[in-house]
Amino acid sequence: MNPDQRLLLLDTASLYFRAFFGMRETSPAADGTPTNALRGLLDMTATLINRFSPTHLVACWDDDWRPAFRTAAIPSYKAHRLVEGSTDQEEVPADLQVQVPLIRASLEAFGFPVLGSPGYEADDVIGTLVAKHTGLMPVTVVTGDRDLFQLVDDAHQITVAYTARAGVRDAEVIDQEALQERYAVASGQAYADMSIMRGDTSDGLPGVAGIGEKTAAALIANYGSLDGVRQALADGDPAIKGARRKNLQAASDYLDVAPGVVLVARDAPLAERPLTLPRELADPGTLQQFVEAYGISGPVRRLMEALRIG
Repeated sequence: MNPDQRLLLLDTASLYFRAFFGMRETSPAADGTPTNALRGLLDMTATLINRFSPTHLVACWDDDWRPAFRTAAIPSYKAHRLVEGSTDQEEVPADLQVQVPLIRASLEAFGFPVLGSPGYEADDVIGTLVAKHTGLMPVTVVTGDRDLFQLVDDAHQITVAYTARAGVRDAEVIDQEALQERYAVASGQAYADMSIMRGDTSDGLPGVAGIGEKTAAALIANYGSLDGVRQALADGDPAIKGARRKNLQAASDYLDVAPGVVLVARDAPLAERPLTLPRELADPGTLQQFVEAYGISGPVRRLMEALRIG
């Protein structure tokens, strides 16, 4: 473990959605193109670099926001976010959609690696990069998505900077102590097991009827893991009785497949790219064009200052 290095992994879509909905559009481009998500994402990146002082950074990308391997297992997965009548198009505000290519191009012009993987979500890219760097350097995942709490691992200095409550500037750093205090689970894996039983309506995951967060956490604490709970159920443990037993039995098919949906991939194929922070602009011409076309000189300057690019 090299404590002088730190990898910062951005759940990029989580951040640009937050920027879009959190910042009122006050400075559209001369042609009317909205710029609030673009401005916000660049400023967020500068803030994160100043706060966490990473030596390595990746903007992780959704090449597939609703992968086939997940929908094959649980068809309701994210189905409520589909454009009406579509089988694969996510419902995204038009004023945000037009900014997404500009966000990616701007990050690439700075020289940040923007990594996705065909058939996988950004969460899977993050899980794969965590797996590749575990034990090599501390890793901080920046997201507003609780699903990624499953990656928290004190022994390997893997934490999550959680933006949903306090924003990017004051993002809460989630470690195992925080998981224990907030959810009564002892580890990232225990959080994943708890969340499988609890379910998540925002992702279309039904969970086990009648089992909420506290009950799921208590079962994990008693039996060690989801597998332990299911084994105790199969063995006829008398402590699991009544409606709880019936509900767990009724959810057997769901519990068979849910781990493959909830757990992030650790082996998504990724392009080999240097992950160190850029020390010079990769494409200053494109960045200058964007500054002139979209009036983003302030965010560009602040990010260059954070990177110490002169």
